[in-house]
Amino acid sequence: MTFATGDRLPPRWIIHLPTTLTSLDEVTALAVALRDSLGHLSVIDFGETTLSEEDAQHLRTRVFCDAKLDGAGRCRRPDAHDGPCAAVPSTTVGVSAACGHPDFTHTVSIKE
Repeated sequence: MTFATGDRLPPRWIIHLPTTLTSLDEVTALAVALRDSLGHLSVIDFGETTLSEEDAQHLRTRVFCDAKLDGAGRCRRPDAHDGPCAAVPSTTVGVSAACGHPDFTHTVSIKE
């Protein structure tokens, strides 16, 4: 959809997707897995992904850096990462088998 200069863009909608997960590591791993499996959909802006506790939704934790890169694209590394931004992250995010959650007993690798 094209808009004339000065026209406001229509508001974007946010999907609030509650989980049964109980740790930041687990829900971060889920966010990474969702990005890795659904990242080809241009209607989802994974760079703006934030996480919050159920009863403190006003306090949000960013998942991805999303800084604009020289040339084109955005940084796909975790928020507050060490080193330079990159379009292809070299970081692993996940949870250990010790956490006991049946759906997340392995490490999720962040890769293009």
